[in-house]
Amino acid sequence: MKILGIDPGLRVCGYALIETGAGDEKLLEAGVFKSDESKGLAERLNQIACDAWQILDKYAPAVVAVEELYSNYKHPKTAILMGHARGVILYKAVEAGAEVRSFAATRIKKSLTGNGRASKEQMQRTIQQVLGLLNMPEPADVADAIAVAMCCANERRIEG
Repeated sequence: MKILGIDPGLRVCGYALIETGAGDEKLLEAGVFKSDESKGLAERLNQIACDAWQILDKYAPAVVAVEELYSNYKHPKTAILMGHARGVILYKAVEAGAEVRSFAATRIKKSLTGNGRASKEQMQRTIQQVLGLLNMPEPADVADAIAVAMCCANERRIEG
């Protein structure tokens, strides 16, 4: 089964496609798509939607796992803007016929490392080890997307 993990963002979205089977995961592709910061909000959201659609259309994942947003009360506008980006990604995932799952950052970290407060480096090292990668996944947006997809795979195994 193919699972697409997405770390949503208005400026940069990380994505990672994994294939699960027989209790292990294989990383098929990972990267980022970016919106042009010089454009207006609507144009940027359209670019995110188009980029997400290209990946969904190319790989047809069965499941799209997306990191939930957390709000920092010092910067509520940032959370609202991020919510817009997440919304167009969810819309495109449903339009593509994928099952959509959402996971909180602490749940993702706990699923991979056993610690809901794991550092970025701990997460990257765990991903590197589990997937047998030569290097730690970078940038952080890609590592986060891989982690979301792996958390989803872990949860599906538990659910049976």
